[in-house]
Amino acid sequence: MTLCIRIILKKMTTSLYKLQDTEWLVHSLSHPIDELQVALVLCFASKSKLSKPGVYDLVKQKFPAAQIVFCSTAGEIYQEAVLDDSFVAVAMQFDKTTIETASVNIKDYKDTYSAAISLIKKLKTQGLAHVLVFSDGSMVNGSELVKGLTTPLDKKVLITGGLAGDGPHFKSTLVGINKQPAAGEIAAIGLYGNSIKVTHGSQGGWDIFGLEKRVTNSSGNILIELEDQNALELYKKYLGDEAKKLPGSALLFPLSVTTPGSQKDVVRTILSVNEDEKSMTFAGDVPVGSKVRFMKANFEKLTLAAAEAASFTKIDEERKPDFSLLISCVGRKLILETRTDEEVKAVSRTFDGKTLIAGFYSYGEISPLNEGGSCQLHNQTMTITSFYEN
Repeated sequence: MTLCIRIILKKMTTSLYKLQDTEWLVHSLSHPIDELQVALVLCFASKSKLSKPGVYDLVKQKFPAAQIVFCSTAGEIYQEAVLDDSFVAVAMQFDKTTIETASVNIKDYKDTYSAAISLIKKLKTQGLAHVLVFSDGSMVNGSELVKGLTTPLDKKVLITGGLAGDGPHFKSTLVGINKQPAAGEIAAIGLYGNSIKVTHGSQGGWDIFGLEKRVTNSSGNILIELEDQNALELYKKYLGDEAKKLPGSALLFPLSVTTPGSQKDVVRTILSVNEDEKSMTFAGDVPVGSKVRFMKANFEKLTLAAAEAASFTKIDEERKPDFSLLISCVGRKLILETRTDEEVKAVSRTFDGKTLIAGFYSYGEISPLNEGGSCQLHNQTMTITSFYEN
């Protein structure tokens, strides 16, 4: 007589929703979930959607026991579709993983670094496996945010996330956690326990052109001179006719920046130009001594890079993530235009269409480099965080 024993392995379950008016539409790939027991809900929506009074109460009514996070976007990712002016929510229920949340507002601190230090200290560190961060994208210096988040934490704790968006407008953004979303907010979600496994991947796919230049004058995230020449005038020279479309065209021509002491470059997006002061403001710091090269888009490489980022998050070929969070840059969306969903579909294909995915287009992406190391601010990348629970 052969005895057959069936073992049921519990793990996290996720369900993907789209909120239309007051109706919740569930994506067909969603897993069965107990909405009354959901632990965490991540909501990605346009600023106009999140500005409506009572949006927090509406989500809380649907998921009464959940920690609820809001983040405004430059476009919402809903499985293989890229949407605009919509409201996407992913509900997550864990088996053994516990979570804690915290938030601060940049308006209450002298600078971004101080706000980030205060935020991360609100989370208990014992058993902390991962920190997911969503930050205001217009008032916050992304580089200083990352520095502040990583300073108090054990280097083994992975930090990923992104900066909120405001479409292509760059005026103001909204973030909130367990309350109505507001400007200036920075939210952190801590995941605890040995059962949760979180992986990351981040790829750009841009072409580099022109000679390497050295930063000779800058202040934080404001670039003034390259090789003792005015940086803005030099930038305009490289852009040619596209310079007439500044500051909008700057999203299509980011900079590759290698900071002093680093062997790896990061991409920096230009947020604004100041014609009076002849300077450029970036999403992250561009320190004096950094080496800079200009970049331009390559459509095929952008899509391939998204698939490569997904591959970096795979534990092995057999096991697919229980959920993958996609945070891509608004600059990529402006370039890909009507073909934007192709980079999202490339990610889905990498997971054989078996992983639930959601996310948003951002003003900055947060994760370590693929090789590991400390957390970095990225621009113009597809950055993916994948979740597995054993």
